[in-house]
Amino acid sequence: MPAEPAARSVHTTWLYTLASIVFFFGFFDLIVMLAMGEAVMGLETRPTASGAPRPAGLAIAVLVATIVATATQLRYCWFLRVGRGGGLPHPGWTAALIAPAALVWLLGLAAPGEALTAAVPLWAAASLVAALLPKTPRRLVLLAALILTIAHVAIFASLHGEQEWPQSSNTFMIGLFAVMLPIMLLTSLWWWEVVVQLDRNRRTAAELAVTQERLRFASDLHDIQGHHLQVISLKSELAERLLEIDPAAARELVHETRMIAKEALEETRSLVAGYRTVAFDDELENAREVLTASGAACELRVGALPADAAAQSALASVVREATTNILRHSEATTVAITLTTTGGRCELRIVNDGIAPADATGSTPARSTRAPGSGLAGLRERLAAVGGTLEHHEDATAATFELTATVPVHAEVTA
Repeated sequence: MPAEPAARSVHTTWLYTLASIVFFFGFFDLIVMLAMGEAVMGLETRPTASGAPRPAGLAIAVLVATIVATATQLRYCWFLRVGRGGGLPHPGWTAALIAPAALVWLLGLAAPGEALTAAVPLWAAASLVAALLPKTPRRLVLLAALILTIAHVAIFASLHGEQEWPQSSNTFMIGLFAVMLPIMLLTSLWWWEVVVQLDRNRRTAAELAVTQERLRFASDLHDIQGHHLQVISLKSELAERLLEIDPAAARELVHETRMIAKEALEETRSLVAGYRTVAFDDELENAREVLTASGAACELRVGALPADAAAQSALASVVREATTNILRHSEATTVAITLTTTGGRCELRIVNDGIAPADATGSTPARSTRAPGSGLAGLRERLAAVGGTLEHHEDATAATFELTATVPVHAEVTA
């Protein structure tokens, strides 16, 4: 699964996943090292068959190599973000992961009391590598690691005999953790992939909703311009033919052509301003559909609507721009749109959560919509034209953004 910049909530999920994996590996390796330390401390009380004391240097070397192997394992966990089968990192990292574990495996054959514990680092390293490989190579790597683990115990028994087998009380726990290690690793990565896929689907749904709205606008624009341009073309051609034969009729056709062009221009302006097909209440429903498709819970609390067309058009623009900014500049999970009319003024308040830390400085959600005629600046100009105002407020603590638009009600209010 290719890596991609994750949303803030997805990044938090990855941190939880990484922390659980690192904790499991760290706890497991701690048990292994404690078992090794117990074996080192027991060498003096367990002499060789000849009665000579056992040298602790080799066992200490195994313990040190295990510590190094643990450090590389914990660092290697960061590469798991690509998911199962996402591919190995730079070969140097994989070599740094395998080398100390292989050294522990080899030295453990000669260090009494390290039969199972010395095989664990290589098994853990193989589990990490296997998680990043496709399914078939993954199974082969785990099978090879299992064979090497069993082989280590068998070779150790043949070299030292059963009396040299580890007497640690942690042996059973080490074996249980070793079995659970790849299961835990693959399950955690599977859950992480599910979260990433859900976030991708949410983003796709939001993009599709925006695309659908653009297609609707393009279709309406095509209907207006296509029809009028076709008529203008036909009348212009006819006027050209009648110019010498019947100048009066040609003059009339030119007049009609001018009126059709004027009508097309007015209808296009009406479409852009939101007059033609989308009323204010429809715009509110469209916003709820788009935001819901993006994964946010959108609540509409709409009171009386102003009867004045200019006021409705200005507020509809606020709803459209706010919806676009929420989709582009936030990871909103809840959005509240409230419309109230009191004291001769109509107030529209839109509140959303999920703003990024950078947004809470006041630069976003308008940071990419500062061009004249668009964004918050464009909305202020449009509202000012009808005597309205626009205010916005960011709450860094609650990670919320509030947009408030007010317009005067020039006509009576209708429910």
